[in-house]
Amino acid sequence: MTAKALYSTQSGHKLLSVAPMMDWTDRHCRYLHRLLTREALLYTEMVVADAAIHGKRDRLLGFDPSEHPVALQLGGSEPAKLAEATRIGNDFGYDEINLNVGCPSDRVQSGTFGACLMREPKLVADCIAAMKAASSVPVTVKCRIGVDDQDPEVALDDLAADVLAAGADAIWVHARKAWLKGLSPKENRDIPPLDYSRVYRLKEKYPDVFIGINGGIATLDEADTHLAHVDGVMLGRVAYHNASILTGVDERIYGAAKSLPEWNHVRDSMMDHAARHIAAGGRLGHVTRHMIGLFQGVDGARRYRQILSTDANRPGAGPEVIAQAFESVMPSLLAA
Repeated sequence: MTAKALYSTQSGHKLLSVAPMMDWTDRHCRYLHRLLTREALLYTEMVVADAAIHGKRDRLLGFDPSEHPVALQLGGSEPAKLAEATRIGNDFGYDEINLNVGCPSDRVQSGTFGACLMREPKLVADCIAAMKAASSVPVTVKCRIGVDDQDPEVALDDLAADVLAAGADAIWVHARKAWLKGLSPKENRDIPPLDYSRVYRLKEKYPDVFIGINGGIATLDEADTHLAHVDGVMLGRVAYHNASILTGVDERIYGAAKSLPEWNHVRDSMMDHAARHIAAGGRLGHVTRHMIGLFQGVDGARRYRQILSTDANRPGAGPEVIAQAFESVMPSLLAA
Protein backbone atom coordinates (compact mmCIF):
# COMPACT_ATOMS: atom_id res chain seq x y z
CA MET A 1 0.00 0.00 0.00
CA THR A 2 1.40 3.40 -0.96
CA ALA A 3 1.61 6.17 1.63
CA LYS A 4 -1.07 8.26 -0.05
CA ALA A 5 -3.38 5.24 -0.42
CA LEU A 6 -3.48 4.90 3.35
CA TYR A 7 -6.04 7.68 3.59
CA SER A 8 -8.33 6.93 0.71
CA THR A 9 -12.02 7.50 1.46
CA GLN A 10 -13.24 5.37 -1.44
CA SER A 11 -16.11 3.08 -0.64
CA GLY A 12 -14.92 -0.16 0.93
CA HIS A 13 -11.51 1.17 1.97
CA LYS A 14 -10.73 0.31 5.58
CA LEU A 15 -7.72 1.03 7.74
CA LEU A 16 -6.72 -0.46 11.06
CA SER A 17 -3.77 0.89 13.00
CA VAL A 18 -1.95 0.29 16.25
CA ALA A 19 -1.87 3.46 18.31
CA PRO A 20 1.27 5.37 19.25
CA MET A 21 1.90 4.43 22.89
CA MET A 22 4.66 5.95 24.98
CA ASP A 23 7.22 3.43 26.28
CA TRP A 24 5.53 0.67 24.29
CA THR A 25 5.46 1.07 20.50
CA ASP A 26 9.21 1.23 19.98
CA ARG A 27 10.99 -0.51 17.11
CA HIS A 28 11.02 -3.89 18.88
CA CYS A 29 7.29 -3.78 19.54
CA ARG A 30 6.58 -2.76 15.96
CA TYR A 31 8.82 -5.52 14.59
CA LEU A 32 6.74 -8.06 16.53
CA HIS A 33 3.45 -6.52 15.45
CA ARG A 34 4.45 -6.63 11.80
CA LEU A 35 5.05 -10.36 12.10
CA LEU A 36 1.41 -10.70 13.22
CA THR A 37 -0.21 -8.48 10.57
CA ARG A 38 1.05 -7.51 7.13
CA GLU A 39 -1.51 -4.76 6.64
CA ALA A 40 -2.11 -2.76 9.84
CA LEU A 41 -0.57 0.71 10.03
CA LEU A 42 1.97 0.93 12.85
CA TYR A 43 2.89 4.06 14.80
CA THR A 44 6.01 5.07 16.64
CA GLU A 45 5.95 6.38 20.15
CA MET A 46 5.60 10.15 20.21
CA VAL A 47 8.93 11.80 19.40
CA VAL A 48 9.31 15.41 20.50
CA ALA A 49 10.35 17.64 17.61
CA ASP A 50 13.40 18.93 19.50
CA ALA A 51 14.55 15.34 20.07
CA ALA A 52 14.17 14.50 16.39
CA ILE A 53 16.23 17.55 15.47
CA HIS A 54 18.93 17.41 18.13
CA GLY A 55 18.84 13.85 19.52
CA LYS A 56 20.37 10.57 18.42
CA ARG A 57 18.27 10.11 15.33
CA ASP A 58 19.13 6.51 14.52
CA ARG A 59 18.08 5.45 18.01
CA LEU A 60 14.94 7.62 18.08
CA LEU A 61 13.77 7.27 14.50
CA GLY A 62 15.38 4.18 13.02
CA PHE A 63 13.14 1.30 12.02
CA ASP A 64 13.31 -1.99 10.17
CA PRO A 65 12.12 -1.88 6.54
CA SER A 66 9.67 -4.69 7.34
CA GLU A 67 7.66 -2.28 9.49
CA HIS A 68 6.06 -0.47 6.52
CA PRO A 69 3.49 0.98 6.55
CA VAL A 70 4.78 2.88 9.59
CA ALA A 71 3.98 6.40 10.79
CA LEU A 72 6.03 8.81 12.87
CA GLN A 73 4.16 10.69 15.58
CA LEU A 74 5.66 14.05 16.52
CA GLY A 75 5.03 16.23 19.55
CA GLY A 76 5.49 19.98 19.57
CA SER A 77 3.84 23.34 19.06
CA GLU A 78 6.42 25.35 17.12
CA PRO A 79 5.75 25.24 13.38
CA ALA A 80 9.35 25.70 12.29
CA LYS A 81 10.64 22.91 14.52
CA LEU A 82 7.84 20.58 13.50
CA ALA A 83 8.60 21.30 9.85
CA GLU A 84 12.26 20.39 10.39
CA ALA A 85 11.31 17.22 12.29
CA THR A 86 8.91 16.36 9.46
CA ARG A 87 11.70 16.70 6.89
CA ILE A 88 13.85 14.40 9.00
CA GLY A 89 11.00 11.87 9.24
CA ASN A 90 10.56 11.98 5.48
CA ASP A 91 14.27 11.34 5.00
CA PHE A 92 14.03 8.28 7.24
CA GLY A 93 11.27 6.93 4.99
CA TYR A 94 8.16 7.08 7.18
CA ASP A 95 4.83 6.63 5.40
CA GLU A 96 3.05 9.31 7.42
CA ILE A 97 3.82 12.09 9.88
CA ASN A 98 1.28 12.56 12.68
CA LEU A 99 0.93 15.46 15.12
CA ASN A 100 0.01 14.62 18.71
CA VAL A 101 -2.89 16.75 19.93
CA GLY A 102 -4.15 14.21 22.43
CA CYS A 103 -1.54 13.21 25.03
CA PRO A 104 -2.50 14.47 28.52
CA SER A 105 0.73 13.80 30.42
CA ASP A 106 2.22 16.45 32.70
CA ARG A 107 5.44 16.36 30.69
CA VAL A 108 3.56 17.15 27.50
CA GLN A 109 1.52 19.92 29.10
CA SER A 110 4.64 21.62 30.41
CA GLY A 111 5.94 21.71 26.85
CA THR A 112 2.69 23.24 25.55
CA PHE A 113 1.77 20.44 23.24
CA GLY A 114 -0.36 17.32 23.24
CA ALA A 115 -3.94 17.58 24.43
CA CYS A 116 -3.62 21.15 25.66
CA LEU A 117 -3.38 22.18 21.99
CA MET A 118 -7.10 21.41 21.70
CA ARG A 119 -7.48 24.92 23.13
CA GLU A 120 -5.40 26.44 20.30
CA PRO A 121 -6.75 25.17 16.97
CA LYS A 122 -5.24 28.07 15.02
CA LEU A 123 -1.78 27.21 16.34
CA VAL A 124 -2.33 23.55 15.46
CA ALA A 125 -3.32 24.64 11.95
CA ASP A 126 -0.11 26.66 11.64
CA CYS A 127 1.84 23.57 12.68
CA ILE A 128 0.06 21.39 10.14
CA ALA A 129 0.62 23.91 7.35
CA ALA A 130 4.35 23.99 8.10
CA MET A 131 4.53 20.20 8.27
CA LYS A 132 2.64 19.80 4.99
CA ALA A 133 5.02 22.17 3.26
CA ALA A 134 7.93 20.00 4.42
CA SER A 135 6.42 16.58 3.64
CA SER A 136 5.93 14.33 0.65
CA VAL A 137 3.82 11.88 2.68
CA PRO A 138 0.48 12.37 4.47
CA VAL A 139 0.40 14.65 7.48
CA THR A 140 -2.29 13.78 10.01
CA VAL A 141 -3.60 14.77 13.43
CA LYS A 142 -4.45 12.63 16.46
CA CYS A 143 -6.63 14.49 18.95
CA ARG A 144 -9.26 14.18 21.68
CA ILE A 145 -12.88 15.34 21.45
CA GLY A 146 -12.00 18.16 23.85
CA VAL A 147 -10.27 18.97 27.13
CA ASP A 148 -11.56 19.96 30.56
CA ASP A 149 -14.71 22.06 30.32
CA GLN A 150 -14.69 22.43 26.53
CA ASP A 151 -17.89 21.57 24.68
CA PRO A 152 -16.88 18.64 22.43
CA GLU A 153 -19.34 19.74 19.77
CA VAL A 154 -17.53 23.04 19.41
CA ALA A 155 -13.95 22.02 20.27
CA LEU A 156 -13.69 19.12 17.84
CA ASP A 157 -15.39 20.99 15.00
CA ASP A 158 -13.13 24.01 15.49
CA LEU A 159 -9.98 21.90 15.45
CA ALA A 160 -11.10 19.85 12.47
CA ALA A 161 -12.06 22.90 10.41
CA ASP A 162 -8.75 24.61 11.01
CA VAL A 163 -6.43 21.63 10.44
CA LEU A 164 -8.28 20.53 7.33
CA ALA A 165 -8.04 24.05 5.93
CA ALA A 166 -4.30 23.83 6.63
CA GLY A 167 -4.05 20.63 4.59
CA ALA A 168 -4.28 17.76 7.09
CA ASP A 169 -4.81 14.46 5.27
CA ALA A 170 -6.67 12.69 8.07
CA ILE A 171 -7.87 13.08 11.65
CA TRP A 172 -7.68 10.32 14.23
CA VAL A 173 -9.91 11.01 17.23
CA HIS A 174 -9.60 9.46 20.67
CA ALA A 175 -13.29 9.51 21.58
CA ARG A 176 -12.79 10.87 25.10
CA LYS A 177 -12.14 14.22 26.62
CA ALA A 178 -8.81 14.71 28.36
CA TRP A 179 -9.03 16.21 31.83
CA LEU A 180 -5.80 18.11 32.23
CA LYS A 181 -6.72 19.14 35.74
CA GLY A 182 -7.63 16.48 38.26
CA LEU A 183 -6.86 13.25 36.39
CA SER A 184 -3.55 11.47 35.85
CA PRO A 185 -2.52 10.32 32.36
CA LYS A 186 -3.51 6.77 33.33
CA GLU A 187 -6.92 7.91 34.58
CA ASN A 188 -7.40 9.87 31.35
CA ARG A 189 -7.30 6.57 29.46
CA ASP A 190 -10.29 5.19 31.35
CA ILE A 191 -12.32 7.66 33.40
CA PRO A 192 -13.59 10.23 30.88
CA PRO A 193 -16.58 8.58 29.19
CA LEU A 194 -16.27 7.41 25.61
CA ASP A 195 -18.40 9.26 23.08
CA TYR A 196 -18.10 7.37 19.85
CA SER A 197 -21.17 9.09 18.40
CA ARG A 198 -19.32 12.41 18.53
CA VAL A 199 -16.68 10.99 16.18
CA TYR A 200 -19.38 9.57 13.93
CA ARG A 201 -20.92 13.04 13.66
CA LEU A 202 -17.56 14.47 12.64
CA LYS A 203 -17.41 11.93 9.83
CA GLU A 204 -20.94 12.84 8.75
CA LYS A 205 -19.85 16.47 8.54
CA TYR A 206 -16.78 15.58 6.44
CA PRO A 207 -17.79 12.63 4.25
CA ASP A 208 -14.81 13.12 1.93
CA VAL A 209 -12.21 13.32 4.72
CA PHE A 210 -10.60 10.32 6.39
CA ILE A 211 -11.79 10.17 10.01
CA GLY A 212 -10.47 7.42 12.28
CA ILE A 213 -11.57 6.45 15.78
CA ASN A 214 -9.62 5.37 18.86
CA GLY A 215 -10.39 4.61 22.49
CA GLY A 216 -11.51 1.51 24.35
CA ILE A 217 -11.83 -0.71 21.27
CA ALA A 218 -11.07 -4.22 22.49
CA THR A 219 -12.11 -6.67 19.74
CA LEU A 220 -12.20 -6.95 15.97
CA ASP A 221 -15.98 -7.26 16.22
CA GLU A 222 -16.02 -3.80 17.78
CA ALA A 223 -13.64 -2.54 15.11
CA ASP A 224 -16.02 -3.76 12.40
CA THR A 225 -18.92 -1.98 14.09
CA HIS A 226 -17.04 1.31 14.07
CA LEU A 227 -15.97 0.87 10.46
CA ALA A 228 -19.62 1.13 9.47
CA HIS A 229 -19.42 4.77 10.57
CA VAL A 230 -15.81 5.93 10.12
CA ASP A 231 -12.87 5.17 7.86
CA GLY A 232 -10.35 3.72 10.30
CA VAL A 233 -9.99 2.11 13.70
CA MET A 234 -6.98 2.49 15.97
CA LEU A 235 -6.31 -0.21 18.56
CA GLY A 236 -4.42 0.79 21.69
CA ARG A 237 -3.65 -1.23 24.79
CA VAL A 238 -5.37 -4.41 23.59
CA ALA A 239 -2.84 -4.66 20.75
CA TYR A 240 -0.04 -4.53 23.29
CA HIS A 241 -1.37 -6.62 26.15
CA ASN A 242 -2.99 -9.22 23.89
CA ALA A 243 -1.03 -8.88 20.66
CA SER A 244 -2.43 -12.08 19.17
CA ILE A 245 -5.54 -10.02 18.26
CA LEU A 246 -3.43 -8.71 15.38
CA THR A 247 -3.27 -12.17 13.78
CA GLY A 248 -6.91 -11.75 12.74
CA VAL A 249 -6.62 -8.26 11.28
CA ASP A 250 -5.58 -9.10 7.71
CA GLU A 251 -8.48 -11.50 7.16
CA ARG A 252 -11.16 -9.67 9.14
CA ILE A 253 -10.42 -6.06 8.20
CA TYR A 254 -8.56 -6.34 4.89
CA GLY A 255 -10.20 -9.41 3.36
CA ALA A 256 -7.04 -11.50 3.10
CA ALA A 257 -7.30 -15.25 2.77
CA LYS A 258 -7.66 -17.08 6.06
CA SER A 259 -4.35 -18.41 7.33
CA LEU A 260 -3.02 -19.75 10.61
CA PRO A 261 -0.22 -17.80 12.30
CA GLU A 262 3.21 -19.26 11.57
CA TRP A 263 4.41 -19.25 15.15
CA ASN A 264 7.71 -20.94 14.29
CA HIS A 265 8.42 -18.05 11.95
CA VAL A 266 7.45 -15.52 14.62
CA ARG A 267 9.76 -17.21 17.13
CA ASP A 268 12.70 -17.46 14.75
CA SER A 269 12.27 -13.91 13.49
CA MET A 270 12.18 -12.49 17.00
CA MET A 271 15.27 -14.50 17.89
CA ASP A 272 17.10 -13.10 14.88
CA HIS A 273 15.94 -9.59 15.71
CA ALA A 274 17.06 -9.97 19.31
CA ALA A 275 20.45 -11.29 18.21
CA ARG A 276 21.00 -8.23 16.03
CA HIS A 277 19.97 -5.93 18.87
CA ILE A 278 22.30 -7.65 21.35
CA ALA A 279 25.17 -7.54 18.85
CA ALA A 280 24.62 -3.78 18.59
CA GLY A 281 24.98 -3.40 22.36
CA GLY A 282 21.37 -3.87 23.48
CA ARG A 283 19.82 -6.29 25.93
CA LEU A 284 17.43 -9.16 25.33
CA GLY A 285 14.89 -7.63 27.72
CA HIS A 286 14.51 -4.61 25.44
CA VAL A 287 12.93 -6.97 22.91
CA THR A 288 11.14 -9.56 25.03
CA ARG A 289 9.26 -7.10 27.25
CA HIS A 290 6.95 -6.48 24.30
CA MET A 291 6.28 -10.20 23.81
CA ILE A 292 4.91 -11.02 27.26
CA GLY A 293 1.25 -10.50 26.36
CA LEU A 294 1.36 -12.53 23.17
CA PHE A 295 -0.42 -15.70 24.29
CA GLN A 296 -3.25 -14.67 26.60
CA GLY A 297 -5.48 -17.66 27.40
CA VAL A 298 -3.20 -20.26 25.79
CA ASP A 299 -2.13 -23.32 27.79
CA GLY A 300 1.44 -22.78 28.92
CA ALA A 301 1.22 -18.98 28.72
CA ARG A 302 1.95 -18.54 32.40
CA ARG A 303 5.28 -20.36 32.06
CA TYR A 304 5.97 -18.46 28.83
CA ARG A 305 5.49 -15.13 30.66
CA GLN A 306 7.59 -16.30 33.58
CA ILE A 307 10.54 -17.14 31.35
CA LEU A 308 10.40 -13.85 29.49
CA SER A 309 9.96 -11.85 32.70
CA THR A 310 12.86 -13.45 34.54
CA ASP A 311 15.34 -15.33 32.38
CA ALA A 312 15.33 -12.72 29.62
CA ASN A 313 16.49 -10.05 32.05
CA ARG A 314 19.43 -11.95 33.48
CA PRO A 315 22.92 -10.72 32.59
CA GLY A 316 24.13 -12.22 29.33
CA ALA A 317 20.71 -13.60 28.35
CA GLY A 318 20.55 -14.48 24.66
CA PRO A 319 17.93 -15.23 22.00
CA GLU A 320 17.70 -18.86 23.10
CA VAL A 321 15.50 -17.65 25.97
CA ILE A 322 12.82 -16.82 23.40
CA ALA A 323 12.96 -20.41 22.11
CA GLN A 324 12.67 -21.72 25.66
CA ALA A 325 9.61 -19.56 26.29
CA PHE A 326 7.93 -20.68 23.07
CA GLU A 327 8.40 -24.33 24.07
CA SER A 328 5.86 -23.71 26.83
CA VAL A 329 3.07 -22.78 24.41
CA MET A 330 3.93 -24.52 21.15
CA PRO A 331 2.10 -27.79 21.92
CA SER A 332 -1.14 -25.84 22.46
CA LEU A 333 -0.57 -23.65 19.40
CA LEU A 334 0.14 -26.59 17.11
CA ALA A 335 -2.93 -28.41 18.38
CA ALA A 336 -5.22 -25.46 17.74
